[in-house]
Amino acid sequence: MKKLLKLLAVLVVVGIACLVAFIFIPVQRTEPPSPLAADFKADKGRGEYLMRASDCMACHTNEGGTPFAGGRAIQSPMGTIWTTNITPDKETGIGNYTLDDFRAVLYDGVTPDGTHLYPAMPYENYRKLTEEDVVALYDYFMHEVKPVSNKVEPTKLAFPFNMRFGLRAWNWVALRGEADFKPNAAEDGIFNRGKYLVEGPGHCAACHSPRSVLMTQDGIDETSPSFLTGGEIDNYTAPDLRGPDSGPQKWTVEETAAYLATARNAHSTATGEMMLVVRDSTQYLTTDDNKAIASYLKKIGSTKPSEAKKADAPTDTEQLLSSAKADMPLGPRLYLDNCGGCHFVNGKGAPEIFPELDGNSLVTAKSTKGLISVILHGAELPSTEQRPMKVRMQGYEDRLSDEEIAALATFLRNAWSNKAPEVTAQDVSVVRNLGKGH
Repeated sequence: MKKLLKLLAVLVVVGIACLVAFIFIPVQRTEPPSPLAADFKADKGRGEYLMRASDCMACHTNEGGTPFAGGRAIQSPMGTIWTTNITPDKETGIGNYTLDDFRAVLYDGVTPDGTHLYPAMPYENYRKLTEEDVVALYDYFMHEVKPVSNKVEPTKLAFPFNMRFGLRAWNWVALRGEADFKPNAAEDGIFNRGKYLVEGPGHCAACHSPRSVLMTQDGIDETSPSFLTGGEIDNYTAPDLRGPDSGPQKWTVEETAAYLATARNAHSTATGEMMLVVRDSTQYLTTDDNKAIASYLKKIGSTKPSEAKKADAPTDTEQLLSSAKADMPLGPRLYLDNCGGCHFVNGKGAPEIFPELDGNSLVTAKSTKGLISVILHGAELPSTEQRPMKVRMQGYEDRLSDEEIAALATFLRNAWSNKAPEVTAQDVSVVRNLGKGH
């Protein structure tokens, strides 16, 4: 018995020692994957272009605030995460960061004082940035962004998520593989350019890949079946991009590129977080880069085509809506009263203004939060260089009850060729209350 007690005591001491080491021994930061020449200097404009490709502004700028000064609230399953000031201010921003400090944030999610960043910062994806691009971004933020003194609200999550040292163990699971981008040698330059933009700076998987039980991205490249098959961000639906009925698979490469450049095409419009992506990021990319993204997404999509739809005869939904009978069920009646004037009885809308609802991946997504949010709060198309006119859809939060929105959403998810599970009043209530928390 004494030997057993001694053994247990030793194990306890060793366990405590390991825990102390785990918490207090500094994390080893990732070195440059491809060391550059000492006199390397990024081409003029490259850093700003990468900032756009990496969508830094959307997250690190509070609505109506100074660019990059932080303070935007990001809603996560663990609580509210406040984005940081990434201007070169030496007191409240990143003005004291060295290049190695900057790289550690992008690759390892660790600040100079050893604080682990929450993975709302997509360092799972930024690890694929090349060293040339890391240097270009660093030079841009240090020398071209104006310093702004803005002390943002610190993130204070509830226990146990407030114990950031636990993220060290999370990173062992999340940060798969070495840093740097690995092109697919079997594919051409257009594919690999799109692959780099999607998997690295664009960090598309941070929103469009589902999360595992440990909240890691369930797929960070096309070798994973779950990669880009749909997720949630800030309580909003990020639709599937690879399934046969997803936008990039049904649309042409040119149509997807137009969507990225203008937030609209002949079939759909960008809402929610994707509207911000277009507004602050993809509209600034070259046509070739947006086409490369579209080509990559098309290439990695499902190879099983959807059954062709017959366009010659009116659908049952069209006939129902066109009849406008007095005893029409609540869902279609609400559609005629509130939606039909823009989206029409055929659900096809108007190209580049009102999106198609028939076959819309947001409408039929597994998560109904995006659809409910649009009905409640409306949506707005941003002004872009190619399409400067803003278009605003009103919200119905003050006009329709939870039961009515549930009936309308359920109708939409099963109208025309759509087929998806129903929406409940409780589903609507959850999204309505989330909106009040912003």
